[in-house]
Amino acid sequence: MKKPRNEQGVIQAIERTFRAGRSSTLLLALGDDAALWRPSRGKETILTCDWFLEGTHFFREKHPAGAIGWKCLARATSDIAAMGGKPSCFLLSLALPRRFTGKWLGDFLRGLRRASRSIGCEVAGGDTTPSERILISVTVLGEIHPGRALLRSGARPGDLLYATGTLGEAASGFEQLRRQHGAPRTANAALRRHLYPKPRLELGQWLAEKRLASAMMDLSDGLSSDLPRLCSGSGVGARIEIRLLPVTSEANRHQALEFALHGGDDYELLFTVSRRKAELLPPHVRGVKLTCIGQITREPKILLVDEKGALIPLRSGGWDPFRDKQAIR
Repeated sequence: MKKPRNEQGVIQAIERTFRAGRSSTLLLALGDDAALWRPSRGKETILTCDWFLEGTHFFREKHPAGAIGWKCLARATSDIAAMGGKPSCFLLSLALPRRFTGKWLGDFLRGLRRASRSIGCEVAGGDTTPSERILISVTVLGEIHPGRALLRSGARPGDLLYATGTLGEAASGFEQLRRQHGAPRTANAALRRHLYPKPRLELGQWLAEKRLASAMMDLSDGLSSDLPRLCSGSGVGARIEIRLLPVTSEANRHQALEFALHGGDDYELLFTVSRRKAELLPPHVRGVKLTCIGQITREPKILLVDEKGALIPLRSGGWDPFRDKQAIR
């Protein structure tokens, strides 16, 4: 891509990349002062936003620009998946050094376009500005039928606790990336999971439509950080069976367990189901495995049950951007 000379050139590069057709809900997008969006009749709107920052969430010398473009939208739309909604469109705010407005910007936009098409979420507008570091903010609008949104507040004592997919694989992938010199030349399953996560949108919508889950959230910061938030929202506790955790096969057992509990970056779904409705859950939905990892308790403590039956308090060791010595995400 030819390097733009000014902000208008950057905006035109974005417009060229996303000039494909519009949905029926997005009436006016790029090229005007603001977008015009018409929600579908009879739907409620879901709003969410997400930062993706150089030095905090990615390294420019290690993470390919296309992967950064993909991931910044996938991360944000995972919040829509966590409520059982369907994403409609997004706003992109992009700050970057002037020397990155050529090839890097082109690769970034192509990765973002691939994510946009894969997820079914169109760009509606945004803002650009020069900066010493790459700073990305994505705001997503989604939709859901009234009364169907899955919240963190619906879990009840006795409910079973489920996780989708595999936990800790993205953290394993990042550990591989961290040990490599420069950007990755090839990517195995774990590294692809870190670079190109796939939000569980279809699965979240299925759970909402079937009215099976009582509470739900996404696992972006790690089980040890996210589960306490769900329990706090519902005023409950939980017990997790260590032997049931769907850990990655990309690491030894101890490290895989650490990744599953504290690694984060998986964008899987964590949800609760009453025992009666749990009988209706298949082992896989839309090709994604569902694993019962424990149950909700009345006592507001979060405990791990080890292989010998001993109860261990779960420490919060997941992602926290304000914690000292926090590893990059």
